[in-house]
Amino acid sequence: MKIFKKVEFNVDTSKYLNVNWDNYKCSCIQHHLTEQADLHEEVGFPDSLCMENTTIYQKFFDEDETDFDELGNQLGIEVVTVSAILQKPGNMIPWHRDIFYQITKKYPDRKEEKVRANMFLTDWKNGQFLQCEDEIITHWKKNTGYIFNNQVLHLSSNAGLEDKVTLQVSGFYH
Repeated sequence: MKIFKKVEFNVDTSKYLNVNWDNYKCSCIQHHLTEQADLHEEVGFPDSLCMENTTIYQKFFDEDETDFDELGNQLGIEVVTVSAILQKPGNMIPWHRDIFYQITKKYPDRKEEKVRANMFLTDWKNGQFLQCEDEIITHWKKNTGYIFNNQVLHLSSNAGLEDKVTLQVSGFYH
């Protein structure tokens, strides 16, 4: 069963915004080529998707850096991982599903529903969007977002002129 739900939280987000992002550059391309290969069987994976246009900056926070319980209580999640992602203009995360690798690795025997809350840390700016299934999401306000499970295909793009910053709170759904 798909889980897709709009949520809000009220926490101080300054620690997630004031990251030295240069230390956290990465791309999701390798995950798409291996873990998401079934999504690209019909049309293949475009050569045009490369490090230059799929770069994100992702910092993971541990329980000493952020209050997992506060986030979990507000979002209805038993929190396992928290990360912030900076997406600079001109970059995208291609069509994918979340596979919750870190949660499954840490808790291989737990069968509860795994979810991710994708929370916007800044107000929407022109050119930024999140697409979940056939819904295109724009015009968000900071501290709002969506909870979804591994059955919700989605992508993220920043075709605008300003950075887009989100918080990913992942864990077991209550």
